[in-house]
Amino acid sequence: MRRTALAALCIAAVATAGLTGCRPGQDTADTGTGTSSTSSTSASPSKSAAKKEAFAGLNGGEIADQATKATTGASSLRVKGHIPDDESGGIISLDVTLNKKGECAGTIGLGGKGKAELIKTGDTVYMKFDEALLREQSKGESTSDTEAAVALLAGKWTKTKATGSDAKEFESFCDLGSVLDGAEDTNSDASRGKTTTVEGAPAITLHEKDGKDRYTLYVATEGKPYLLRIDSTAGADQGSVFFSDFDKPVPTQKPAGRILDLDALGG
Repeated sequence: MRRTALAALCIAAVATAGLTGCRPGQDTADTGTGTSSTSSTSASPSKSAAKKEAFAGLNGGEIADQATKATTGASSLRVKGHIPDDESGGIISLDVTLNKKGECAGTIGLGGKGKAELIKTGDTVYMKFDEALLREQSKGESTSDTEAAVALLAGKWTKTKATGSDAKEFESFCDLGSVLDGAEDTNSDASRGKTTTVEGAPAITLHEKDGKDRYTLYVATEGKPYLLRIDSTAGADQGSVFFSDFDKPVPTQKPAGRILDLDALGG
């Protein structure tokens, strides 16, 4: 099965929540143009503007392949969105910046059931959990154990070695190089859509489908052709993921104040 630009670039969504909608099959591309509820669509271009049309002469698949190359070539990027989590049946929200050095920083939430702040730098993972997340993760535990965990951890920065069993999952999630491994091998059959904007940035929409599932990609038309957004617009796993802050430093400063050493407590 070929890997499309959509499959290749649902990066953190796949790593965090296994967004199954990020794996289009062999179907031909959707020829509809569609619109996004949160993006503004530009008016039809004039004849003079048409001469300066972005990606002139390229079909949707060729644009998608350019977007794949540009996005996977970034040394760092920020990904944010709200996506289904097949395991819990809930919605995962994420706003994380990560790079190819294995560093990351941001917030991961469980759709109204709490959130955690995350910083990974070097061989250390820092996390701060809110009370709601601790209670959600403590379901099935005794009341006394739950209350003890909340009293000890809620709202406080913790640290642990990235190589430890509890933090090892972040090793691949925070490494943009690992997340993007193999993503360059694309052969998209996307179709061109309308021009629009994504958070103020000019973009062109591309459309792909896989059976009953439908996807819209938004590719920057100014500067490098980065992928700015992916929407799963129909099917079982609907959601949106935004990409930004390409090649910008990851804010990996050590948290200020007292930090609870979980490895020391475990010892």
